[in-house]
Amino acid sequence: MSSISCCRPLGATALSDDEAGAAAAVFAALADPARVKIVNVLATSDEPVCVCDLVPVLGLAQPTVSHHVKKLTDAGLLRREQRGKWAHFSLDREAAARLPELLELGKE
Repeated sequence: MSSISCCRPLGATALSDDEAGAAAAVFAALADPARVKIVNVLATSDEPVCVCDLVPVLGLAQPTVSHHVKKLTDAGLLRREQRGKWAHFSLDREAAARLPELLELGKE
């Protein structure tokens, strides 16, 4: 199960240790400029993007880009599709739509 699917809003009453850990995993997945840029590229793409196409955009080596997309995928923010020897990724729009909900702090 992905981290984002286990998250409740930060303003929810008494988060369990598991819920707090799941939220922390989502924040950790987004806590890197390269990962934020990956999410940006995928959010603005109409089609899944090959890791090989992310390499020049990020200016990073392929193994490093693969590491970053794995972290985002494990957190439940990306979907992976295998096409031959290359993996293509797209933003999981449902998961991304939950991000603002996660930050809800409750009544002011």
